[in-house]
Amino acid sequence: MHSASLPANIVRNLSDRLYEKRKNAALEIEQLIKDLMRGKNFQGIDAVLHVLIKDFAESTQANFRKGGLIGLAAAAVGLASMNSNTYLQQLVPPVLVCFADQDSRVRYYACESLYNIAKVARADIILFFNDLFDGLCKLSSDPDPNVKNGAQLLDRLVKDIVAESNAFDILAFIPLLRGRIKQVNPFIRQFLIGWIVMLDSVPDIDLTEFLPEFLDGLFNMVSDPNKEIRQQADTALVDFLRDIRKQPSSDLGRMIPILVEHCASKDEFTTETAINWMHVFVELGNERLLDLYADILGAILPCTAHTGASASNIQDSAFSTNKLLLTIVSETAAEFEIGPICETLTGVLNEERADTRLTSMQWFNMLLEKMPDRLLVHMETIFPALLQALSDKNDKVVHRDLEVLSQISRHQKYFPEFMAKLVGIFAENRQLLQSRGSLIICKLCAELGPEKIYREFAHILENPQDKEFASIMIQMLNLIALTAKELGGLRALLLTTLTSEAGGSLFCALYRSWCHNPVATFSLCLYAQAYQHAAVLIPLLAEPEMVTVPFLVQIDKLVTLLESPVFTHLRLQLLEPSRYPFLLKSLYGVLMLLPQSTAFNTLRTRLKCVPAAGVLPDTSGVMHPCESKIDFDPLLKLFKTRCCQLLVLPNTV
Repeated sequence: MHSASLPANIVRNLSDRLYEKRKNAALEIEQLIKDLMRGKNFQGIDAVLHVLIKDFAESTQANFRKGGLIGLAAAAVGLASMNSNTYLQQLVPPVLVCFADQDSRVRYYACESLYNIAKVARADIILFFNDLFDGLCKLSSDPDPNVKNGAQLLDRLVKDIVAESNAFDILAFIPLLRGRIKQVNPFIRQFLIGWIVMLDSVPDIDLTEFLPEFLDGLFNMVSDPNKEIRQQADTALVDFLRDIRKQPSSDLGRMIPILVEHCASKDEFTTETAINWMHVFVELGNERLLDLYADILGAILPCTAHTGASASNIQDSAFSTNKLLLTIVSETAAEFEIGPICETLTGVLNEERADTRLTSMQWFNMLLEKMPDRLLVHMETIFPALLQALSDKNDKVVHRDLEVLSQISRHQKYFPEFMAKLVGIFAENRQLLQSRGSLIICKLCAELGPEKIYREFAHILENPQDKEFASIMIQMLNLIALTAKELGGLRALLLTTLTSEAGGSLFCALYRSWCHNPVATFSLCLYAQAYQHAAVLIPLLAEPEMVTVPFLVQIDKLVTLLESPVFTHLRLQLLEPSRYPFLLKSLYGVLMLLPQSTAFNTLRTRLKCVPAAGVLPDTSGVMHPCESKIDFDPLLKLFKTRCCQLLVLPNTV
């Protein structure tokens, strides 16, 4: 040992197990240092410090290390009248090493020692800030409560010194904070929040500028199990958001990905906080954030259908932010990439909650109105998702989806493709046709016009690969055409079949595909008042192979339909049998096709009401004057051909 620099009694007491003796030794060291200073014996001071460090602070014996720590603190106090900072490079490092000592009492004395050194050095202790901060961070979670308390006292002193100093290097501090901010230990989290709050309160330090470096960690703390940590983190976030409002030029873009991640947090309060931040960012950033809107949408749209205790608040914030985004995009003249937004919107169509899918459809509608050409470039991404959404369980979603598809279909390039794919979907998913077919077809007719829709259906179904499906589809189309309010215009046009070129053209277009279902063809002729042709069809319908149970079921439904308001005009024409002989003959033909049943009795009762008694007039050679406007011969030939094909097909309902 080199203890010759220290009197023997000091050496003995400094290494004693009793604290009081070590304390007395420290007081003597303090006085010794002062005496050496008065004598300007700097070599003597160096020698004393050397002994305290090498023989005590770095000793393998815990009591010696404790003595060395208290001795170094005493030396620092003794140097206070002089510029003790000259000796800081000797005093501080060995104390910092003891922060990690295996003995908890040594760690405690290290905190106490550095506390006293820092009180003397004040701002100059900042030279060791990185190592000091690192050590305090570790000690904040020390298992020994005395060590933690000692570290907290030192921490408060260092905070005061930093707050008073003009030499604190915030740029050097940020990497330290960033490297520890994701710690989950509650004591370390409290330690870090304490520093963040303190530095944010220093007027000369703009911590908001560095917020992207540690914002993620703060948001993680909002969901900490410890209530105090949650409250501290929330308070810090509130203060930072207030500062951001005052500095709209903040680097919002770097923080958006962090908010996106936390919008999907399992902790509701974190989600709500993140969405509130997102709303402020969109409000402040406006068009500056356009390139990030796809990510923002991907975060907030699922929240529009949030469930849970805070569902109302989260949904309201999400809808509010979404509305703001919609407004900005719809009004902006700035150029931005629309592809990522399309990908986000199509991805959201798979979300479980209907409100989210509805909001996605709202975006598609807006984009189609604002920038159809740019949106339609991405049809390969959008179209399959929109078509898939037709199978959605929610009627509102299907309605909104059809509005979007209708907008797309107004562009002639996409209309045939859409209709063909729609028929393909119905063919593959018969259940969808039965459950949603009417809704989909009626909505399309309301959006695009029934004649356009029905002409395209007729064109697609005219030469189908699956004739059985075509028959089922035609049956449904026929029923919708005759009953749905959305198709009133189509029915009005069909009533002019024999008197106008437009009506005749529509009738012929439908007829060519309606032939795949004989009963539908017959009912079409009845509605269009092509009674003579209807009468000609009756014998063809009576073929033994044709009269199956499914066929009779369709005839039964037709009789019911004849009693509905849509066929009022036909029933009134029965008042003039001499003028409409083929109508009477057609209906009697239906009666003869039916077995005696409820439908048979219904139709027979109706025909009994026809005036003019006796036998039906001879109708050979009688021609309705209007029917000459359509050449029915090719139609009849086509019907016969299709009927022959149907005879070898499985029965359809």
